[in-house]
Amino acid sequence: MLSSGAQALVVGATLSAIAAAAHLACIVIGAPAYRLMGAGQRMARAAEAGQLRPTLVTLAIAGILLLWSAYALSGAGLIGALPFPRLALALIASVYLVRAVAFPLLKPAFPENSNTFWLVSSGISGVIGLVHAYGTFSVWRTL
Repeated sequence: MLSSGAQALVVGATLSAIAAAAHLACIVIGAPAYRLMGAGQRMARAAEAGQLRPTLVTLAIAGILLLWSAYALSGAGLIGALPFPRLALALIASVYLVRAVAFPLLKPAFPENSNTFWLVSSGISGVIGLVHAYGTFSVWRTL
């Protein structure tokens, strides 16, 4: 049976993987999905125009989220050990938590993203960050 910390990391891994899948869905569905997810008209129009940038940006984000999912599963002991697990898991939790609270500072750099996008994505980031933080510090000694 997994400890509560390992279980939290499994939940965090699942949430990161779901976030990655949502990003990949934007690539498959195209501009309507970018709009629905609140990515802004610029990204949606670029996707409609067949530009490569939205796909590359979205693939990069999805790839990072999948890597973070793998680190959480590794920290939970469900897959093999990955390098620097303490540092990586602490940074992953930190990035999610900073992303959750720093959106007012990020908002001006992405003016076309909707308020709904910022509130929903920041709330999701906060939850995922808290789950990762709890899991990471609960299994810290075993990493």
